[in-house]
Amino acid sequence: MQTKVYKELAGQLASADAVVIGAGAGLSASAGMDYTGRRFAENFSDFIAKYHFSDMYAGGFYPFHSPEEYWAYWSRYIWINRYQDMPKPVYQDLLRLVGRKDYFVLTTNVDHCFQRAGFDKKRLFYTQGDYGLWQCAKPCHHKTYDNAAAVRRMLDAQEGMRIPAGLAPRCPLCGGPMTMNLRCDATFVQDEGWYQANGRYQDFLRRHSGRHVLFWELGVGGNTPAIIKYPFWQMTGQNPRAVYACINAAEAAVPPEIAGRSICIQGDIGAALQRITREGNL
Repeated sequence: MQTKVYKELAGQLASADAVVIGAGAGLSASAGMDYTGRRFAENFSDFIAKYHFSDMYAGGFYPFHSPEEYWAYWSRYIWINRYQDMPKPVYQDLLRLVGRKDYFVLTTNVDHCFQRAGFDKKRLFYTQGDYGLWQCAKPCHHKTYDNAAAVRRMLDAQEGMRIPAGLAPRCPLCGGPMTMNLRCDATFVQDEGWYQANGRYQDFLRRHSGRHVLFWELGVGGNTPAIIKYPFWQMTGQNPRAVYACINAAEAAVPPEIAGRSICIQGDIGAALQRITREGNL
């Protein structure tokens, strides 16, 4: 039965006119981008000892007493999750499966793993932001700024869990503090690049309306189902030629209305991608 499921998904990948990938945190977790355990301990042992953080997320929301300590923590956080190589080649394996197809990626992930793995940046829509971008904390204007060089300086200069005060980023217009370009509240900046990516995604959907489209959900949980999961179900239901597929470690499910045109695999995404490749000779 399991072999049949993998072969079926491989067949859909081969025959579909287009593939729309919807990716959540589970995909990056499969690639080894863990926010707990050894990876967390190796990079944040001093913060763990002082604040007893259980994982990187917890530290990211902590109200540090100074911007120097805040950016010491966040510069490490950004560097290992946005700029360091991924521990496992899961994204590269996915690209080998879809790279020759007409594809588009919608993702809530903010680690930019798709582009680092070689996906065409014009086929990517990061809806929730990017660890590699800063914005004005107010925000006084709707523009974002690349942070790679500044983060590298913070890493090199920090000492005693603090960065030099002069390295804390300030808004170039109002002079106020900068913050991460992550969708946490109403201050999230949707810059020109965000709207361009959204436009390309909507155009992709329009151009393939009514055609044989594979809506492929990977590692999407229940935190923001209205961004990927529910729209994928709805678009599959509206298009009789569409097929919905889901690979998830724990939440591979589908509504009964589209069950006859759905493929669900529960398990590790990386292992599933390798098996799809083998079973379908892709």
